[in-house]
Formats: sequence, structure tokens, C-alpha cells
Amino acid sequence: MGLASDSPAFPFSTTKLSAASPRFCNPISRRIFSDVAGDLTISVDGQSFLLHKFPLVSKSGRIRRMIAESKDPDLSKLELVNVPGGALAFDLAAKFCYGSNFEINTVNVAHLRCIAEYLEMTEEYQEENLIIRTETYLNEIVVKNLDKSLEVLCACDGLDPTVEEIGLVDIIDYYQRVIVAMRRTGVRPESIGTSIVHYAQTALKGIERRHVWDSGPLVGDNQRVIVETLIDLLATEKITSVTLSFLFGMLRMAIEADISLDYRIEVEKRISLQLEMASLDDLLIPARQTSDSMFDVDTVHRILVNFLQRIEEDDSGNLSPCGYESDDGLKSPSHSSVLKVGRLMDGYLAEIAPDPYLKLQNFMALIELLPDYARIVDDGLYRAIDIYLKAHPSLTDSECKKLCKLIDCQKLSQDASSHAAQNDRLPIQTVVRVLYFEQLRLKSTVSSSSSHLQYTPSGGGCAGSLSQRMFGGVGGGSGVPSSCVSPQRDNYASLRRENRELKLEIARMRVRLTELEREQGVMRQGMRDGRGGEHGRALLASISRGIGRIAMIGAQERRSKTKTKKSSHSQNWSSDGGGKISSRRRQKPSHVTYAAS
Repeated sequence: MGLASDSPAFPFSTTKLSAASPRFCNPISRRIFSDVAGDLTISVDGQSFLLHKFPLVSKSGRIRRMIAESKDPDLSKLELVNVPGGALAFDLAAKFCYGSNFEINTVNVAHLRCIAEYLEMTEEYQEENLIIRTETYLNEIVVKNLDKSLEVLCACDGLDPTVEEIGLVDIIDYYQRVIVAMRRTGVRPESIGTSIVHYAQTALKGIERRHVWDSGPLVGDNQRVIVETLIDLLATEKITSVTLSFLFGMLRMAIEADISLDYRIEVEKRISLQLEMASLDDLLIPARQTSDSMFDVDTVHRILVNFLQRIEEDDSGNLSPCGYESDDGLKSPSHSSVLKVGRLMDGYLAEIAPDPYLKLQNFMALIELLPDYARIVDDGLYRAIDIYLKAHPSLTDSECKKLCKLIDCQKLSQDASSHAAQNDRLPIQTVVRVLYFEQLRLKSTVSSSSSHLQYTPSGGGCAGSLSQRMFGGVGGGSGVPSSCVSPQRDNYASLRRENRELKLEIARMRVRLTELEREQGVMRQGMRDGRGGEHGRALLASISRGIGRIAMIGAQERRSKTKTKKSSHSQNWSSDGGGKISSRRRQKPSHVTYAAS
């Protein structure tokens, strides 16, 4: 005897259980029949179910086989292990065996389908058994609705590997068909993009919150299928509503899942279309656990190559430098975008430079990729190279020279040049180049200052020609007051005096540098033997005096320009000015600041 239950009018929507109806998912065993004692106790995940053999063996091939194979004729206990869905799923299957009413919906259909497969509830034992009932619901209800398909797919989490054996994850294929149908019927790309993002955020939880140092679980086979399918959809759609954080999240999952390189390249191409909008954290993609390096430099290298190829294609078409609207809704990269990417890459180089396992050829390959016009100044590049030299003291002299040749010394600011001139990590040749271009810059500054004093426009309290300002306007001139002329004359004389002294100092430095070139081999050998300290200190002292002289002349020149009313256009190179190189503070890795070595 058992509890009577009405047959449902529709197989997936049943009447609610009455208050007297039995509940099976409890910590303690329950009796199903009020007048017949249970004869079989089944344990699932530590929970006991006091049931009857007959309704179970009539629908479950697994339980029938376990009882038949038992040597105990009075078998009263069974333990089921590795049950998909656990005790809750078994509770629903037991209700089905007893004919109790419950509703099959998007929340439980995945668990019911898996437990039915586990218990072998096929039509071999009873018509319209649980497998066929759940399959019918999936085919008639779920796959015809996008939202329901998404809910069922998300409910598959934790059901591996049964969910893969029965092909339930193939629902993603139905989702793909829906997206294709939406595109064919003229749905806007923005709406399709929003749907893909929503799908991924639900099926791949935390995709936009995956950071560099996440220690979460690796991507499973189920998620691998989803990632590959979504990448295929992105590759065939012209979507502008997909954010960079979403794309980088997809890329990280693709790397963790170790999917085919072709899929990853598709995401990288999509990222390269908006690379100038990326942040430094986006680019800090961790390397796989099988790699010694901390960061995936090869992936960033490919993204940058795609970005630069797009620039070359735009240049070959003689397009407007301001960018144009392309077929995918994205503008071609303008010069300002290239400069943004240049600054972004300099910051990235500084972040990865302390990695002790970063190979020199990989580091140099990233530097050499960017064209010269991508950097207005090379301060950021110099900082990254300096960090790399500090973190890799085992580099040979030839490797250091090869790396430092990538620095354009003409593009270094005055502060960076001052730091480089006293940086003992740089090769001697690099220091000489820095000093040479500093000398040229100083010559240009002095020349422009002299020209400014000679050709100041007339008009104003201290206006007039140079002769009038020096001799007080004698002979019917403009009558410039001597109090105004005297400071100008003193300034000019002082500047000429400093210029002569500077020329002498530069001549002495040239002689010293010539001697240094001649004795370079001897000094290097002496430093190896511990005898080159005196030569090195003498060189640094000479360089410091030269740099100090340059700074002094620059300061006097600024004071001179401040006193003239027409000098507001000149650039201020004070020690607190914009020539300093900023350092981005992060917990890891540490950075080098431009303090005196």
C-alpha cells in the first residue's frame, strides 16, 4: 500500500503536495507508507532514506542490480556514492519512484537528468521513466527559450562528469543557434553583445573580477566549452558594447583552460581594437603555472602587434590622422591613441622588469615593437630599463650595451639625464651619449638666450635696442632710465662670463672622456681586479661637476628670463617641475625612483 497521488495533467506542472504528503530530504529516515514498514535504508551523502524495495527496483536499474548482486538475501541497507546532485537530487528521484507530485523546472531538471542517468531509470524498466520525462522537458521547454537555456546551463555547475557524459552541456550549442537566429532577423549588435556578456557572467561566474593574483579554481571542461563558443560568437559579431574588462576576463579564462591558440588570438584581436583604453592591471596577465615567468609576455606582445598592424593598415590607406569610423563601429587609432599605448607599455615594462625569470630577448622585443613616435620622452623607458638592470645583475657587458642602445638619449628630460649620468648600472658608452646630448641641449639654450636678449621688441618701460639698453639711449633715443638698463647689462655680462667658463669646462670634459675611451679596457680590467675604484670615482666626480654646472647655468638663465616680460613662453626646468619621473606604487613588484645613486 502507498500514498495515493493524482496523475498530473501536464508532465512538468503538477499539483502541490498537501501538508500530509511525505518529505524525503531530511537528516533522519522517514517512513513512506504509514501502514507498511520500510524494508530498505539507502544512505546518500550521510543522509538516510527509509524506503521500500518494490517502487525502487521497478524503475531503477542500478538499485535492482545492486540488490540482485548482493549475497545477503535480507539486504536492508545500501550506500550510494558519487551521486550527482547529492541527497537533494536523490530525494526527487525517490518521489518520482513513489509517484509523488512535484514540478520539473529549470532549477532541478539538470539534477533530475543526471540522477536518472546514475540510477539507470530508462524505459527498459518502465515507460515514461525519469530519463524520458526530463529529456522531453529539455527539448520542448528549455531549448526553445534563451533565458531558460541559460538557467539550466548554470545549474549544471557541480554535476561533472555526468553532465558531460549525457551531453547536457550541449545546451550551449542551442544558445549559439539562438544568437545566430537573432543576427539573421536583424537584432542590433549591441543587444547581441549584451546577451553574450550576461550569458558569460552567469555561466562563468566572476569573469570580470578575475585579477592577476586570483587563486580561484581552474576552469573546468564545462566552462571550456562555454568559453570557446562565446569566443566564436564574438569573432563573428561586430560588437562595440563588450567592455575591455570582459574581454580580458575571457582571455584569462582561455589561458587557464588551455584552449586552442586560435581562440585566444581572436580575443586578442578584439582587445587590440581598444588597446588605448586598457589599464595596466588589464595587461598584467599571469603566466600559466607551468611557466617560470610571472607574467604572460607573449600574449601582450601579440596584442601590441595587432594594434600596430592596424595602424600600418590605416597609414597605407592615407586615412585621416584623427581616425575614421570603421565597419565594426570603432575608430582607427589616432596619434593620441598611439601615445597612450606608448605610456601604457612603458608602465607595463616597468612592472614586469623585476621578474627574475623574464628573458632579455622578450623584454627587448616589447621595447622594439613601438615606433619612435609613440614616445615623446624616453623617461618611462629609461626607468623600466634601469629596473631591469637592477633586477638582473648577471647580464654581461654586451647585453647591457645592447639593451641601453634602445634608449634615445635626446628624448631624456633634464632630471632623467642627471640621474643617468650618475647611474653606475649603465654602460660607459650610454653615459657618454647622455652627456653629449646634454651639452648640445645646453648650447641650444645659451644660443636662444643670447638671441632673445639681442632681439627684444621695442616698447615698454625697458624696451629698445641693445645699444640703447646698454648706453642709456644717448643721442635723442627713447630715454630709457639707467636703473632699467643696468640690471639687463649686468645679466648679459654675467651670462657671457658663465658661457666662457662653461666652454672651458666642456673642453676639459672632452679631454677627460677621450682619455677614458683610450683607457676603457684597462679600467674595466682594473675594476675586475679591485683596482678600478679610483678611476670610477674620478669619472663620477667629473660628471657631477659638469652636471652641476649645467644646472647652475640653467637656473641663472631662468632668473634672467623671469625679469623680461616677453619670456612667458620659455619652459620651466626647476627641480620641482614636470621633468621628474613618476613611480607607480604597487605592492608587487618594487620600483626604482630617481634618487642619486
